[in-house]
Amino acid sequence: MRRSLTDKRTSPQATKELAGSWKFYPAGSFVACGLGVVMNALSPELRKKIADYLPRYPSKQAVTLPALHLVHDAMRCVSFEAIREIADMLDLSPAEVHDTMTFYEFFHEEDKPLGKTRLWVCRSLACGLRGGDELLETFRKKLHVEPGGTTQDGKITLEFAECLGACEGAPAVMINDVQRHCVTTETVDALIAELVK
Repeated sequence: MRRSLTDKRTSPQATKELAGSWKFYPAGSFVACGLGVVMNALSPELRKKIADYLPRYPSKQAVTLPALHLVHDAMRCVSFEAIREIADMLDLSPAEVHDTMTFYEFFHEEDKPLGKTRLWVCRSLACGLRGGDELLETFRKKLHVEPGGTTQDGKITLEFAECLGACEGAPAVMINDVQRHCVTTETVDALIAELVK
């Protein structure tokens, strides 16, 4: 059952805020994240991956976060139509899925998709004491982008994490899902060259 933004379980304030930002297209289609291409939001494979999580959790609502991660990994953002389709699969309103997504700063919306590479710079105490703040500032200057932004060529999204759990290798960064330890301002140029290949 498809729920609309005016679903009685959606708060009036959330409905008002979301209604202005949703882009409506023919049923079952959306503009792909940053691509301007109309297509189905969730592929059959992605729908199956989400459905495979349902037996693992006590309720459909509990699958919201894993579903968002699956979609974000596949599409490099979570489009509004993907939010609607996730909501349909989980018997939720789109506002409930959107609320979950925006609570975590990890997810990018369709107007700000991730670059090809996601570069996290750790800001934990250990990394900070060993030059993590200077490292983030060096990446920011060399990439000409603020944390949370993506380079003009769409290759690198620069972000910071409060902790990567890599204190023994401080200062640390994470490139997509792979940690890199003992990164210094002197090795930034080589790392950027490696990432833009």
